[in-house]
Amino acid sequence: MSILNLSDFTGSGDVKAQLELAFNAGRLPHAMILEGSKSNLPEILAKAAVCLNDGEKPCGHCPGCVKARAGSHPDIFTIDGDANPRAFPVDAIRQIRSDAYIKPNEAPNKVYVLLGAQNMSEISQNALLKVLEEPPENVLFILTAISATALLPTIRSRAQIFSLEGAHAANDVDLAYMEKLTAAVTAVNEADFLFLTADLMKDKNKLRAVLAQLMLIFRDAAVLRAGGKVCLSGQKEPAAALAAGLTRDRLLLLLSEVQKAQRALDQNANTALLLTTLCANLRAAAGR
Repeated sequence: MSILNLSDFTGSGDVKAQLELAFNAGRLPHAMILEGSKSNLPEILAKAAVCLNDGEKPCGHCPGCVKARAGSHPDIFTIDGDANPRAFPVDAIRQIRSDAYIKPNEAPNKVYVLLGAQNMSEISQNALLKVLEEPPENVLFILTAISATALLPTIRSRAQIFSLEGAHAANDVDLAYMEKLTAAVTAVNEADFLFLTADLMKDKNKLRAVLAQLMLIFRDAAVLRAGGKVCLSGQKEPAAALAAGLTRDRLLLLLSEVQKAQRALDQNANTALLLTTLCANLRAAAGR
């Protein structure tokens, strides 16, 4: 019996439980959308799909796992749309669609990892839809997106969505502060946002927590705008205010700007410059 090993994944316990249950029962969906901040879950799932061990997957030591870890496995195909938003031309998606029907080279499965799928154009998404509607056997599609609402409803309906962040993230930051900060994004005076974030310049850990919570609030706003109801941030009121005042496209731009700031922070960017740029970009995304 195959057992999914998610010990290296530090994200949501609910997501862990859902994936482990589905994998262990042989019912892992052929396509899934992992929404939220960047994580190592796509890598773990891809390794598990090509692992040659009979028990725990990924085992970490079989030839499949070794090649996957080295980034040289012939049955794992990755497109990084986070690093390059133009990485999803329709021709590339059509090539994936054709390749998916060819049997795996050496693993039990073929895996297509599409990171930052929110950057995929509508025509590319429609090209991908054709293979998601009639998926070949032993093929796994893993899409990541800052929010599943950034993808076409037809894509979302053909994949299972897993939200990698939950309401517990709100415990790391002051909710009243986050409400003021969220309101400052659309406030008349640009200085409001800069004033509220001044203390974050000296505390990268707090800045990281604030960005994570902003991501959740903007994600909730996009979901509410699309007619959904699930609130992961624990702050439905500021999310609802944004949803009522901004279009879906502007909300997705807000999500994208926070994601850029998170990447910059991970790369040790100057925090003063990061926050100044974030303020300008968020307000531009909101049409201010």
